[in-house]
Amino acid sequence: MTSHPANRPLSLIMAGALLASCAPDAPPPPATGEAPDLTEKALKVPGFADFIAIDGDTAWVTNDGRVEQWSTSEKLASLAVPRPCGTMAIAEGALWVANCKGGEVWRVNLKTAALEAKIATGLANPKGETNVVAGAGSVWVASDPAGKVARIDPATNTVIATIPVAPETWYLAFGFDAIWAVSSEGKVLQKIDPATNTVVGTTPLGDTPGFLAAGEGAVWVQEQGDGTVAKVDPAALTVAGRTKVGDNLKWGDIDTGGGMVWLRTTDDQALVVIDPASLEIRARMGDAVGSGALRWTPKGVWTSAHDNQTLSWWSAPAP
Repeated sequence: MTSHPANRPLSLIMAGALLASCAPDAPPPPATGEAPDLTEKALKVPGFADFIAIDGDTAWVTNDGRVEQWSTSEKLASLAVPRPCGTMAIAEGALWVANCKGGEVWRVNLKTAALEAKIATGLANPKGETNVVAGAGSVWVASDPAGKVARIDPATNTVIATIPVAPETWYLAFGFDAIWAVSSEGKVLQKIDPATNTVVGTTPLGDTPGFLAAGEGAVWVQEQGDGTVAKVDPAALTVAGRTKVGDNLKWGDIDTGGGMVWLRTTDDQALVVIDPASLEIRARMGDAVGSGALRWTPKGVWTSAHDNQTLSWWSAPAP
C-alpha cells in the first residue's frame, strides 16, 4: 500500500470517521500526533469480484455467474446467478441483485443464500453499470433505457410503480427522503419523491456523470469525464462545489460515511478520501489496480479489484 505523505494518515481519518459515525452531524475531530496508515488485507477472490453490499461484518459481492458472501478472512456463502450486475441493496432480510441476463431483480435470503423471488423489471443498462437501491420501504431499479425507474414492494415482490425519468438513466441512490437518479447521457441529476413517484427537480451536471451517493449533507456524483466529484445540495438542487480528483473518474465507485466521502478510483490510486465540508482530498491510498467497487462501514472500508481478483478490507490497527 502507498499513500501520499502530504495527506493525513488514514488511520487518523478512520478514527475520526468512527467517532463521527456516532454523531452524524458532528465534524470529525482534528488529527493529533502520528499513526500508521490503514492496513489493507487483500483476499484472493477468483473470477470477477465487483459490486459490494454490506451485511453486518460481512460483504456480499457480485462475481462471474454468482454472488458471494465474504468475511474479512473467508468466503461464507455463494449463490449461482446467470449474470449479476450493478450495485446491490440489502433490505427486509434479503439481498436484492440485478440479473442482467434475465432483465430481472433477484431476492436472496441473507441467512440461507437461497433464491426467494425473481421480479421481472427490465433493466435500463444490460451492460451492467446500474444500481439496485433500497429506501422508503421499497427497492428501486432503473428498468428501461428510454427512461423508467421501477419501484418494487418487498411485501409482494411486485413492481408497484414505474416512474418516468430522463432517457439512459441507470445510476440511483437513496437519501434525504428521496431517490436520486443520474442520466449519464443527459448530464442530469433527478430527484424522485417517493410520496408521489414523480421527478420533482433536476440539476445539470458535468461530463459523463455516473455513480453517486447521498449522505454527509449532500448528494455526491462522479463526473467521470471531468475527473471531478460534484457536491449537490439536496434541498436547493444546486451544485455546491466540486473536487478535482484526476484526469477522469471512469468506473470506480463512491460512498459516504463517518464524516467523509469515500471514492474508489481507477487511475493513480485505489481510494480517495474527500472532506465533505472543505471538499479537499484528505488522503489517497493504494496503488492503481483498475476498476472496482467500494463500501464504507463503521469498522473499515471494503474495496474490490476485479482485474486483480481481490477483495480488500482496509482497517486501522487496534490501539
